[in-house]
Amino acid sequence: MKFKKLDLEDKTVLDKYIYPYKFLSCEYSFTSLYIWKDACDIQYTIYKDALIIKKKDFDGNYYFMQPLGYKKSDLSEIIDMLKVYRKENEMKYLFKDLEESFIKELNAILKEKNEFYIVEDRDNFDYLYEAKKLMTLSGKKLHAKKNHYNSFTKNYDYEVVEIKGNKVIEDVCIAAEKWYADTEDKDCKLYYELLSIKNIVKNMELLNLNGVAVYVNGNISAFGIGECLNDSLTVIHIEKGDKNINGIYSFIAKTLIDRCFNNTEIINREQDLGIEGLRKSKMSYNPFKLEKKFILNF
Repeated sequence: MKFKKLDLEDKTVLDKYIYPYKFLSCEYSFTSLYIWKDACDIQYTIYKDALIIKKKDFDGNYYFMQPLGYKKSDLSEIIDMLKVYRKENEMKYLFKDLEESFIKELNAILKEKNEFYIVEDRDNFDYLYEAKKLMTLSGKKLHAKKNHYNSFTKNYDYEVVEIKGNKVIEDVCIAAEKWYADTEDKDCKLYYELLSIKNIVKNMELLNLNGVAVYVNGNISAFGIGECLNDSLTVIHIEKGDKNINGIYSFIAKTLIDRCFNNTEIINREQDLGIEGLRKSKMSYNPFKLEKKFILNF
């Protein structure tokens, strides 16, 4: 199998395979893949008319995502081919980012071989929320978030604008660069995230993205970007804010959905990557479900 490095020109090809599925996971979105294409060295190939994506985790280990678009009669052959490729290329894992539904199909193929194991990948579980609750910040569990939101609206002179046009796009890029420069722990994920922000804001329409920027006293204090992945699900890819402005994160979380995604049912705010502070923050918005992902290895 020969793999091609993912690029913007590949969107039409991947969309053909991705969008017949109704994923709740953020992983199987072209934009998610495009954002991390360099950090995770994302590549793809078509084998037996199925999409095979190869990816590198943040520890440097390569693996395959679950194949898409395959015929069930071909799945066993596809798995065997990927196992051979894995061995020849000394990959640590066979699969990561697996959904539960795919595991059932794998069990039917591999159950008699007793050579594999499947584990939950908790650090990569996605956080799912009811869109209406995030738009209203209603209920006791979100009372603190509503107070933060109200504090922002009462104490700051602000303006909300759509992320479009050269001026706003340039302002977003400058703000992202500043916030990255001010970050003490500049790990590789933040660096690649900065590069991806600058890429996607220049291709919002092509990537079917929507986003808003919040100006406070004429300067960008927050911005958020997301996409409708299917009829019921919206994925929030980027949320950034100035931590020195009280209530800004509650404001951008509510406002982005209210302005851009008010017809959706479920909001996916992606994973916490095992970062304690991020996990605490995502849990504080009271998710109704954590969308599990799994690792398969031998």
